Amino acid sequence: MTAACSYFVTGTDTEVGKTLISSALLHVLSQRGLRAAGMKPVAAGAVMRDGVWHNDDVDNLAAAASLALPQSLTTPYLMREPAAPHIAAALENIAIDLQHIRSCYDQVAAAADAVVVEGVGGFRVPLSDRFDTADLAQQLGLPVILVIGLRLGCINHALLTADAIAARGLTLAGWVANGIDPEMPHAEANVDALAARLKAPPLGALPWLPVPSAVAAADFLDFSRLPGWPGTRPVST
Repeated sequence: MTAACSYFVTGTDTEVGKTLISSALLHVLSQRGLRAAGMKPVAAGAVMRDGVWHNDDVDNLAAAASLALPQSLTTPYLMREPAAPHIAAALENIAIDLQHIRSCYDQVAAAADAVVVEGVGGFRVPLSDRFDTADLAQQLGLPVILVIGLRLGCINHALLTADAIAARGLTLAGWVANGIDPEMPHAEANVDALAARLKAPPLGALPWLPVPSAVAAADFLDFSRLPGWPGTRPVST
């Protein structure tokens, strides 16, 4: 089952702003009156607060979503070790199961009008010795949004990631250039080079935000070119 408006968000690397863009997308969907749910199926680096395990990415997605669902569905695999998922899972004797993630997604999609699924790290980050994040994206079969962290080397990383997405038979639905380095020279020229080479619509270019938030990021983004994007709907009261 797929919600009418669902997307998989990946990035050129870790720490490029996937959670920020995913949260902005959830914020915009929620403002349109949709029951929008966020998922981060695999997350590492959890900390205990008030007797509950928390992860900043997971918490930010939940804060931006308009539909609250059990964390056991939205993040079925939450590891404590701040490491690559396959390493963290092995340390905690956790076996990540793509079919279980798919089952959780189906339950979320059944309850929601829109689902934003955030991957972990880059597109080919291992989840086990047998499969990686690309396999997860393929299992879900959703249109993919690529978040590109603007820094030296980003053009190469973006084009390689786009090729990997296409190789899995998935649709690159759009991309976002995110200003993660306030001192990067020629950032605009890099965005122009990406636009000339990526066969997908640009959804926006964010400057470096000293205090990033879903609301602030949404001001620089236009998601209307995404497949399945909803028309104008009043916000539910």
